[in-house]
Amino acid sequence: MARDGEGGRGRDRDREERDSEFTDRLVHINRVAKVVKGGRRFGFAALVVVGDTKGRVGYGHGKAREVPEAIRKATESAKRALIRVPLREGRTLHHDVTGRHGAGRVVLRAAPAGTGIIAGGPMRAVFETLGMHDVVAKSQGSSNPYNMIRATFDALMKEDSPRSVAARRNLKVSTLQARRQGGEAEQAAEA
Repeated sequence: MARDGEGGRGRDRDREERDSEFTDRLVHINRVAKVVKGGRRFGFAALVVVGDTKGRVGYGHGKAREVPEAIRKATESAKRALIRVPLREGRTLHHDVTGRHGAGRVVLRAAPAGTGIIAGGPMRAVFETLGMHDVVAKSQGSSNPYNMIRATFDALMKEDSPRSVAARRNLKVSTLQARRQGGEAEQAAEA
């Protein structure tokens, strides 16, 4: 039953508008060969990161016989697995955090304005699609793109905003912020 003569096309238009707000980055393509009678059959696996540059980001993995189809599958998978990351002033992390997956380990540090994205390869793609402008990141251990992306997402899921911490502790956000600035003043006086 169509609403006011839309004819079912309204849903497709809404989906296109929703998809256009996302930016996607191809992180890695892997070519695999299956040996069969008569030669080799090639397949492709794609790793894609998708974000709205406003604090939401996701990653996806897709496999197919052709590269464009693998990328399309990975992009759809990434859009289904979006997470929201709280950003301070819309540009950096609230606090330093570490993440790991398998042998991959990453350290993400908040940075002052103007620092830029200091990160390599797959992590840079995550931060750019997330909309983060200032961050210092270091990957240790595995340089496998899949492990680096998963470790980065592990770290980003540990990120807390002052609002969520205040709600968990039954405090006001202003009280938390005052404690933070007071602690920084004490450290400066000691140095």
